[in-house]
Amino acid sequence: MIKNIIFDMGNVLLQFRPWIALEEFFDTAEDRELINRELFMGPEWIMGDEGRITNEQRYDLICPRIPGRLHLALKRCIEGWDMCLAPVPGAYAFCQQAKEKGYGIYVLSNACNRFHHFFPRYFPDKLFDGVVVSSDVKMIKPDPAVYRHICQAYGLTPEECLFIDDRPENVEGAISMGMKAVVFQDNWEEVRRKLEW
Repeated sequence: MIKNIIFDMGNVLLQFRPWIALEEFFDTAEDRELINRELFMGPEWIMGDEGRITNEQRYDLICPRIPGRLHLALKRCIEGWDMCLAPVPGAYAFCQQAKEKGYGIYVLSNACNRFHHFFPRYFPDKLFDGVVVSSDVKMIKPDPAVYRHICQAYGLTPEECLFIDDRPENVEGAISMGMKAVVFQDNWEEVRRKLEW
């Protein structure tokens, strides 16, 4: 029986739309493509999620790979990229409904240290029974260790957890640890069916 629901953050609770930040800070399509590749798709993004660097440290590592004329805009983008976040429609209501039905609800997110700056703007800490951020624990999905960590940290039994993530490899990681899991594609009704609501 499912007693706990564990949510990914990106594209499950909060939409991740990097093009919004790129359009805010960079003037041309070529510059936006370059920064998307070097920042949002570059190795420093994962390094931040892994807790090996902070969000702010990305700047010095990326600068050598881009023209000097873009350095100031890059700095502003790194400091303000979370403008590209917005609540996934229906996510907050689903979380509230899950709480009302007596489920424990948790967040397990691959995210850099900036998570603690932006996430509470959309979802108050008191809504969740626990939050695990990859950069804090130096473990990243789909490493089995991070699923084990959240269970140990909050006394959860994997077989009693439903894990929701938009990335199939992260869902497979949860399943390998004994959890039930759903690949999320704006499909709250499918999640409700999985829970037999």
